[in-house]
Amino acid sequence: MDKLKIKVSIAGRVYPLTIKRDEEEDIRKAAAKIEAIVKQFESNYAVKDKQDLLAMCALQLSSKVESSEGKTLIDTTEIDANIDAIEANISAMLNRSLT
Repeated sequence: MDKLKIKVSIAGRVYPLTIKRDEEEDIRKAAAKIEAIVKQFESNYAVKDKQDLLAMCALQLSSKVESSEGKTLIDTTEIDANIDAIEANISAMLNRSLT
């Protein structure tokens, strides 16, 4: 897999990274999201230490991950019902054609 060297800026620091080429977009989006959260905390709270801002950012993002674990991304109840209905229709058609 191709490796790519990039630099991302988070909380005023530049971090050089070596990543897989197909990860670049996700890494850049993640860095931008972190930067936005840090700026939001900076504007809402009188915090001088970037470490505190980064800790609060990490806590916010981690809590979102924790709350989303175990949840399905799609409610499959309606899909399952539709599949059951299709199967019933197919069975009924097959039974009619066999009799």
